[in-house]
Amino acid sequence: MKLKWMLTFAVLALNASLLTAQEKVKQTAGRDQLGTFAPQFAALNDDVLFGEVWSRTDKLGLRDRSLVTITSLISQGITDSSLIYHLQSARQNGITRTEISEILTHIAFYAGWPKAWAAFRLAKDVWSEDTAGEDAKAAFQRSMIFPIGEPNTAYAAYFTGNSYLAPISKEQVAVSNVTFEPGCRNHWHIHRARKGGGQMLIGVAGQGWYQEEGKPAVKILPGTVIHIPANVKHWHGAAADSWFAHLAFEIAGEGTSNEWLEPVTDEIYSHLK
Repeated sequence: MKLKWMLTFAVLALNASLLTAQEKVKQTAGRDQLGTFAPQFAALNDDVLFGEVWSRTDKLGLRDRSLVTITSLISQGITDSSLIYHLQSARQNGITRTEISEILTHIAFYAGWPKAWAAFRLAKDVWSEDTAGEDAKAAFQRSMIFPIGEPNTAYAAYFTGNSYLAPISKEQVAVSNVTFEPGCRNHWHIHRARKGGGQMLIGVAGQGWYQEEGKPAVKILPGTVIHIPANVKHWHGAAADSWFAHLAFEIAGEGTSNEWLEPVTDEIYSHLK
């Protein structure tokens, strides 16, 4: 028993060390640009600043480190390639277009208006792709009466692509408006129930798909009603070229639960017409 415990502990320790190694931030800019001219500075930049300080994600996450760094650079009036790099890193670390706009506006009151203007010019280019996405999202919102809501972060692990959730009613019958960006779909899943249960969908805007295992996919358009029996494996989501929203009604039952399964493969999804 003691030996088994020691082996288990050793495996956990090894997994922890591997995870730490995977999370280390790798940087080569110092050696790429100054390796022969200033090798010690290059090593400090790549191995200490990024390899050690930036990699201490157990103490402060990459997103927060990006926020601290861009705030510091802008406050000093540094708007060269280093700020561009850290703005790009901030985007990769999860800071959205809406958030960077608010962050730079906040910084302007403390660091200075001209510095913020300079930073905004760079940020617009870094988040330019997101701008197009935000415009499409805003246009889609105008096409329906229900709100898009907030990013569906609680269930993000069970979706391919980005989705949004807006609770419509929590009384009598739970109803939510679920919005999918183009190409977004949830994983195969089952609404389990001993009695009753299941789900009903009503298309609100855009075009989407619903499919039960072993059956052809069905288009969902505004006004389409989909009845999903309990204990049936299925998925639903947007068409590849369309934003999509549906109301989701949770049907009361006994012993209800959701069982999330594997993602819908690109092979299955790409064949939908």
